[in-house]
Amino acid sequence: MENNQIQTAARIINEGGLVAFPTETVYGLGANALNPIAVAKIFALKERPSFDPLIVHIASYDELKTLTNKPKDLVLKLAKKFWPGPLTIVLVKSNIVPDIVTSGLPTVGIRMPDNEIALNLIRASKCPIAAPSANKFGNLSPVSAKHVKKQLPGVDFILDGGKSKIGIESTIVTLEGNICTILRPGKITIDEINDALHGIFVFNTNKSEKITAPGLLKSHYSPTKPLYLLKEKLVQLPKKSGVILHGACDNSPKCEKIIFTSQNNNQLEIAANLFSSLHAMEDDKHITQIFIEPVIEEGLGIAIMDRIKKAVYKYESIK
Repeated sequence: MENNQIQTAARIINEGGLVAFPTETVYGLGANALNPIAVAKIFALKERPSFDPLIVHIASYDELKTLTNKPKDLVLKLAKKFWPGPLTIVLVKSNIVPDIVTSGLPTVGIRMPDNEIALNLIRASKCPIAAPSANKFGNLSPVSAKHVKKQLPGVDFILDGGKSKIGIESTIVTLEGNICTILRPGKITIDEINDALHGIFVFNTNKSEKITAPGLLKSHYSPTKPLYLLKEKLVQLPKKSGVILHGACDNSPKCEKIIFTSQNNNQLEIAANLFSSLHAMEDDKHITQIFIEPVIEEGLGIAIMDRIKKAVYKYESIK
């Protein structure tokens, strides 16, 4: 990507505008995290409820130290192990972080993305960037610039970095004492965190009903067409049905269209292709409802099924 595009995007950020940009997870909708009026534009454009906090993206450890109050050694250990990368750490915020970013909570989610365009944008803007996914709230996450344009035509500028390589949002964790809680599963698994934090108790679920991080609602990541779990492959489906499978099989269901996220149930491929497959079905005028095969909830499959369950929730609950 040409440097003048980064500079244009940085100028828009500095002027209080919104820029959609690629990360390794999904595309983000960014604003200057220290400018509450600019951050308010994110909520307005996404039609995002004010109780859902945002993640702040940084490009250096110095920024971490200004956004939170004296990060502990465990925090730095986790950050140095997985940053840049798809891990968000929820920490007590410093006074410079506006309340609108955190939805009034005393904590803020912070991560350093593993994408050169994103990092260069943050550096050129000379400020941390608050950025949820660049889509309408509750809808499919965007993994390409095309997906951003479809949902947010009013964004000020889009940096096109091709398709996101991971394809699902970051793992979110919080650290309290000697306990690490995974608030939202993602590419970085509980086993990897366990290996990094010797002697620390790591829990894979957040049982609190309070929204303390993005992506914790029961219904989220949904297409505009009805989406259901495919519980049996050999089943009679309604006309104009699309099916998303994760591995080739001898007896595929009879339907209008089949998309494979993987040919052999490879979890990395499934994650990378999950949202793009759902977008393709959503955009196909011949498809009126979508069925998706579940995956085994092990390793990265936990995060994949988290997204699938939330995507089908509002449709499954009214069947």
